[in-house]
Amino acid sequence: MASRDEVALRRTDVQRRIRIALNAAKAEERASVKGGETTVAFVKEEQCIGCDQCTIVCDDDAIELYDKPLASPLMQVDINRKAKILRDPCTGCRLCVFACPTDAIIMIDR
Repeated sequence: MASRDEVALRRTDVQRRIRIALNAAKAEERASVKGGETTVAFVKEEQCIGCDQCTIVCDDDAIELYDKPLASPLMQVDINRKAKILRDPCTGCRLCVFACPTDAIIMIDR
């Protein structure tokens, strides 16, 4: 039977290996997202939760939130906010893509 210290040491080692694997996968995913002057961000409205994270990280002021009526029998909310990309000021920097918690923002060709 393993002692308490051995279990704690094994747990720490497994956590470290998982963290390394997840960081590698995230780095690979970020590298595959295209960006630059020939691209522009695009919001998939059905996935946007209006969390405002994209507008916080956007240095170009290329994202604005608008109110959309929410017809839900389950929630007592009248409106829901959604993000909208302004094409002209968007520089294709990809910061909004990385900040979006629901993967609602993608990069498309201009």
